Amino acid sequence: MTIDKFNFAGKKAIVRVDFNVPLNEEGKITDDTRIRGALPTLKKVLADGGALIIMSHMGKPKGKVNAKFSLSQIVDAVSEKLGAPVQFAPDCAKAAEAAAALKSGEVLLLENLRFYPEEEGKPVGIDKEDPAYEEAKKAMKASQKEFSKTLASYADCYINDAFGTAHRKHASTAVIAEYFDADHKMLGYLMEKEVQAVDNILKDIKRPFTAIMGGSKVSTKIGIIENLMDKVDNLILCGGMTYTFAKALGGEVGNSICENDKLELALSIIEQAKAKGVNLVLGTDCVAGDDFKNDCNTVVCPAGQIPAGFEGLDAGPESRKAFAAAIEPAKTILWNGPAGVFEMDNFTGGSRAIADAIAKATAAGAFSLIGGGDSVACINKFGMADQVSYISTGGGALLEAIEGKVLPGVAAIQGE
Repeated sequence: MTIDKFNFAGKKAIVRVDFNVPLNEEGKITDDTRIRGALPTLKKVLADGGALIIMSHMGKPKGKVNAKFSLSQIVDAVSEKLGAPVQFAPDCAKAAEAAAALKSGEVLLLENLRFYPEEEGKPVGIDKEDPAYEEAKKAMKASQKEFSKTLASYADCYINDAFGTAHRKHASTAVIAEYFDADHKMLGYLMEKEVQAVDNILKDIKRPFTAIMGGSKVSTKIGIIENLMDKVDNLILCGGMTYTFAKALGGEVGNSICENDKLELALSIIEQAKAKGVNLVLGTDCVAGDDFKNDCNTVVCPAGQIPAGFEGLDAGPESRKAFAAAIEPAKTILWNGPAGVFEMDNFTGGSRAIADAIAKATAAGAFSLIGGGDSVACINKFGMADQVSYISTGGGALLEAIEGKVLPGVAAIQGE
């Protein structure tokens, strides 16, 4: 079933959203992007004449009640954005009465799902090494089913609109779907957009396809790099990874971040790219600093000739030109991870060059997907969010999808 085709009149819909929003010391929301992202789905249910039960997690309370992570703090904000009063159920597993009393057009927000260990389905208070762990895990899986069944009992239909947790097989993101037939479970609008964006990158590829992978470690990106090797025409590897490659190629990298146990892996990536005819673009020069702070002394030097006592903090001018040359003619672009320590204003140049080239290509008709925390923060810092095709809300979920993994939250509704 798709959300557009479903008529919610007289029905109760339970919707899994991602309201894991950042709060300040006073419990006020500092960034409401995730709440705004869920509004089209929530408003569709109400506009049809349905009743709405909203569920989410916040933070990592590890299966225990913790006032710091209570969703009661966001009731007013959700109500204001939704333009409707929001009732609150202080215990997500004991909300049957409140749910049953809901009338068309009314809204109920459940307390943080992760106050129950059953949401994540992991045994609490027992070590993985403990011989009793496997039994505890089995028992927890059984009670996770019961917990999911309880949540499902509140409503007539289920919508998953939380792409940020789609890579987790949790009670509210996957297990609950077992209690609804195919005509009564669906993806929300945000989730549909995310799945479509990933399909544009992985299936419906317009060429040339350029992927830009930044970040500090090769090891955390290896699965994605290997999956993309079979799909891309150009692969830019930048950020802290630059120095692992530079050292693997016999260079001196000073104090730069470098995975010394991954030098062989770096060389094998270079070989793989050659074998597959992929144009691998590595940073050839960098802006190096003598301290990890914004106003340190800097030099521009080759990435493999960094002076002792200096560390690479941003891509240099030659690297930026090479990045732009691989991005501007592209018709499909994926950007995950910055080219330097963009949080410090003096080291934004490499990432800005990437953002500018992506904006130029997008204006010329390319599909550009920005995803994974830091590149999103980066594009927002430059005020360029409106100059790219799509910004993904799901960090880990997006990366797993691009690795080619099946996302449990999507599979629970669409099938494998």
